[in-house]
Amino acid sequence: MKKKILSSNKKAWYDYEILEKLETGIVLYGYEVKSARRSNVSLVDGIVRFSNGEAFIENIFIAPYEHISTHIYEYDAKRKRKLLMHKAEISRMHVKVKEKGLSVIPLEIYSGDKGKIKLLIGLARGKKMYDKRESIKKKDIAREIAKAY
Repeated sequence: MKKKILSSNKKAWYDYEILEKLETGIVLYGYEVKSARRSNVSLVDGIVRFSNGEAFIENIFIAPYEHISTHIYEYDAKRKRKLLMHKAEISRMHVKVKEKGLSVIPLEIYSGDKGKIKLLIGLARGKKMYDKRESIKKKDIAREIAKAY
């Protein structure tokens, strides 16, 4: 089955240099899955934090599903959500974040095989201002070349 990208974090590619990528599962409630399948997700301010040997993603916005019963649930769109990763992956990422001062950020959320919602995270280092200018320059050059042909 083909993966369907529900949302991607384009700002991450501009602000960070992605060193390593990893596919993880994410724990969502049923109505969050329905909302995510409608692409009502924003990953822009998301960050992965590690605590007690587990990985959690914070500050990703999943819009409330419009058909949810509001008198039963108090919905928090930016709640902390658990990531499903192997212990070895968690400890390896946690050590790199602690030692080298790197960050782990979400890159994409997509629907994988068998309807599971997957999250692509990346180990990233922040870019300096001159690196950002260089990436803008490369993008402009590529656009000019494409326009010429």
